Amino acid sequence: MPGIELACQVDAPYLSHGPAPRWKLDLQDDGRLEQLTDMIKVTMEKPPLRWRSLTTWACLACLLARGWEKEVKAATDAAPRVMRSLRSPVASLQLTPHMATNRTTPNQSGIQKPETASKCKEMWSNSWAASVKRKRYAEDYYLQVVGRLQNCTWNKRPQEYAKFKSELASCCDAAHNFITSQNNTPLGSNMSYEVDNKKTIHITEEIFRMLPESQPLEQPFKNCAVVGNGGILKNSNCGAEIDQSDFVFRCNLPPTMGSIRQDVGSKTNLVTINPSIISQKYNKLNEKKATFLENIASYGDTFLLLPAFSFRSNTAASFKVHHTLKEFSAKQKAIFFYPRYLRNLAQFWRTKGVKAYRLSSGFMITSAALELCENVKLYGFWPFSKNVAGTPISHHYYDNQLPKPGFHAMPKEYNQILQLHGRGILKLQFGKCLPD
Repeated sequence: MPGIELACQVDAPYLSHGPAPRWKLDLQDDGRLEQLTDMIKVTMEKPPLRWRSLTTWACLACLLARGWEKEVKAATDAAPRVMRSLRSPVASLQLTPHMATNRTTPNQSGIQKPETASKCKEMWSNSWAASVKRKRYAEDYYLQVVGRLQNCTWNKRPQEYAKFKSELASCCDAAHNFITSQNNTPLGSNMSYEVDNKKTIHITEEIFRMLPESQPLEQPFKNCAVVGNGGILKNSNCGAEIDQSDFVFRCNLPPTMGSIRQDVGSKTNLVTINPSIISQKYNKLNEKKATFLENIASYGDTFLLLPAFSFRSNTAASFKVHHTLKEFSAKQKAIFFYPRYLRNLAQFWRTKGVKAYRLSSGFMITSAALELCENVKLYGFWPFSKNVAGTPISHHYYDNQLPKPGFHAMPKEYNQILQLHGRGILKLQFGKCLPD
């Protein structure tokens, strides 16, 4: 068999070694492909070590594209470990042939065809292991992944779901510890705060009476929707689908009335409240109680979930919500995160690479829903400044106020959510909802 010469070009903009080189791969077939280092000759001008490993793997990508699967496997099995460790996560995504060329394309009717199950499975194995190791957040990288992932058909994987739910339950036990209750918080005890854990609050009889006797959520629920506030919800037409869920979680008192209802729905069974909203928007409920009650009326008889025991500074505002609801005999009920649950949850995700000052409320709720619900679907989770097509979108569907830098690890959280979606544990809605 004559020698084979393949010309390839590598484009890895995330590696700061100047313009991408052109190089040639020269294979002389002597009947066997035994040693990778004997068969690959790369011609470059003084390439750094990372480039040499990168181009080697690009060679293998070219081979794979041309049907040399067996030879490539033999070559990679013989490749030195150090060469594999130098591979760039970005490069591993960009150089995989099926990921670079097999994007969904329109058929004759203009309808896009979904990726095959085998291609989607291969995409996961080639990209997610690398993305977890990324130290720097690149929005375009994640948008590229999402753009391909949304063309894959999602199927729930009951075994994966059961395994992950069991892992969460052994750590955090939302079924018994999601909400602070009289069962998990004895009268007269001193409870540590979640973040200010060196500080404690004495559970007086007054505080004890504010707590439900046991967990107030009548779980398990069958189908749950966790609705984030991302700008991706605008013009999504997801409202009807969201409202069909058995239980709907929302975050930070978002608007649900008016024309936006078509996109975000109105059903709300539980909504979180950041105490800063009570302080800043409602003047700590000293003067704007009527406005507050009028605004939350649209949620019906929902639970208002507050982090009263996360920071000492949260306690007074959270208790004020409880007293205001009771004073005016409101339909809504104030409940409080259990601080030990949140501490354990933060530690759980820390072991998986989510290291931040504090988890976002949306990520907390998603984690709880995975324990409390049989099926979980997420809407409006989109931490990017643009959609997959590159069109700019607002941070929230109702405003463009950005979170405090460094407070939450949004890219890392979203990476975990994408992995849960890919494993069939929860379903993430990427764009518009299709009519039934």
